[in-house]
Amino acid sequence: MAKQNVSEQFVDILVRAGVKRMYGVVGDSLNPVVDAIRRNRDIDWIQVRHEETAAFAAGAEAQVTGSLAACAGSCGPGNLHLINGLYDAHRSMAPVLALASHIPSSEIGLGYFQETHPELLFQECSHYNEMISNPQQMPRLLQTAIQHAIGRGGVSVVTMPGDIASQPAPEKSIEHALVTSRPTVRPGDEEIDKLCRMVDEAKRVTLFCGSGTAGAHAEVMEFAERVKAPVGHALRGKEWIQYDNPYDVGMSGLLGYGAAYEATNECDLLILLGTDFPYNAFLPTDVKIVQVDVRPEHLGRRSKLDLAVWGDVRETLRCLTPRVKAKSDRKFLDRMLKKHAEALEGVVKAYTRKVEKHVPIHPEYVASVLDELADDDAVFTVDTGMCNVWAARYLSPNGKRRVIGSFSHGSMANALPQAIGAQFTDRNRQVVSMSGDGGFTMLMGDFLTLVQYDLPVKVVLFNNSSLSMVELEMLVAGLPSFGTSNKNPDFASVARACGAYGVRVEKPKQLESALKDAFKHKGPALVDVVTDPNALSIPPKISADMVTGFALSASKIVLDGGVGRMVQMARSNLRNVPRP
Repeated sequence: MAKQNVSEQFVDILVRAGVKRMYGVVGDSLNPVVDAIRRNRDIDWIQVRHEETAAFAAGAEAQVTGSLAACAGSCGPGNLHLINGLYDAHRSMAPVLALASHIPSSEIGLGYFQETHPELLFQECSHYNEMISNPQQMPRLLQTAIQHAIGRGGVSVVTMPGDIASQPAPEKSIEHALVTSRPTVRPGDEEIDKLCRMVDEAKRVTLFCGSGTAGAHAEVMEFAERVKAPVGHALRGKEWIQYDNPYDVGMSGLLGYGAAYEATNECDLLILLGTDFPYNAFLPTDVKIVQVDVRPEHLGRRSKLDLAVWGDVRETLRCLTPRVKAKSDRKFLDRMLKKHAEALEGVVKAYTRKVEKHVPIHPEYVASVLDELADDDAVFTVDTGMCNVWAARYLSPNGKRRVIGSFSHGSMANALPQAIGAQFTDRNRQVVSMSGDGGFTMLMGDFLTLVQYDLPVKVVLFNNSSLSMVELEMLVAGLPSFGTSNKNPDFASVARACGAYGVRVEKPKQLESALKDAFKHKGPALVDVVTDPNALSIPPKISADMVTGFALSASKIVLDGGVGRMVQMARSNLRNVPRP
């Protein structure tokens, strides 16, 4: 049996850690690793057109599967392109191993062609970031990187010079046991006792949920019923907590809707469950606040806490719920449910009025029809910008759908690359990229990746020929829009020229049939929908303080166009409210 080189050993360890594929662009210093992948039946090399796409795709795969995913870039410019997608994966707590290939080890520090310093460049977007400088070092270093990515939830970067990758692997290398899943974290009894007393003493309890409630839906509902608490959520908590939720009062924040803001500000005790919600202007300052989070560094960094609880949400509630006294007073809950329904009823008609005649097409209407037609287990990837608004307002979670976006990092151009990673996990599962024309064109080259691998991703392009979120930033600042207009082609024709299915929609009556036909198509498809860039207005709850520091600066912006099927849920929940 031929002796392994370092690249082959590197790839074998990734396979043992559960990595199914590595996304990247080939190149000199990376070639030994790519060749090792070529010869290994248990892992695939996914050739993309831009390394930023590779990192976004790996991050999305990790979010869909919950398992380690991998990407790679060649020395210098190649691995530099990874950085934006890695920032997004890291801030999304997606376990990703990134290989930053490097110049020959003998030339490091001498200004060699394409020289950079990856161990410095990736420091802020990783839990672990080290360079392999000796073949003997590789197995243990890679194992450590893998365990950081999985155990802490985020990115690990391994830098490896191309000459090291080609050297013989160390003999008698130990096959280390690898961590491939995370444990649950239970709070201490003292914290549970304190939280129990605070809940029992409070008359009005509100729960505000983030992505940390994944897998804890039943526990949150049981606790909400026991203490008669309204349940609001952040954008990243929507997919995990809104469905089958008779206590739902909507979403808070600048894209929010319903009564979530009132519920969080009018309670006696606000319990933040698994959320690192960054917009502290929406959080109260005059009520008691408890935060439960599996990552202790998140505790208290958004608001002053009366109690910090280190633990995952499911285990915490399993310990807490049996101990708290059941509450019988529903007055606060029922009042919030009524407010929520009234808030939704007040705007729901706007997007349905004369939609058959409105040209350009209401983007709200597009999102609503898309929500109705998409599969029950569809994965939606959502571009940053106004597509975030449409997803927040119109996509209906049900416990099987997934909604993935750059919700923490706020990068443009994320939807198409993330759709690539999501689709590779299951070619039979419907994946829909909700793309804005600005984001789509930024990494449009990787539409060819869909064609090359015949990935059946459906790109629904909200094409308003502008960077509309940036225009709104300027509006908030009192500036005229400038540099925000896009001169776009017929994207459907571009899709067809690439070898994919493409259709352009300019009239509302064409929309439903166009989407149905695209969804029926077995390969990649693009639906270019010409939408109205002016479908926005000012939300009811906004202040100057809420504007300050908002990453998108679009603070005064929420649509005037309704909330899709969420109004039906609100009406249904009202049936449980006793009539006077």
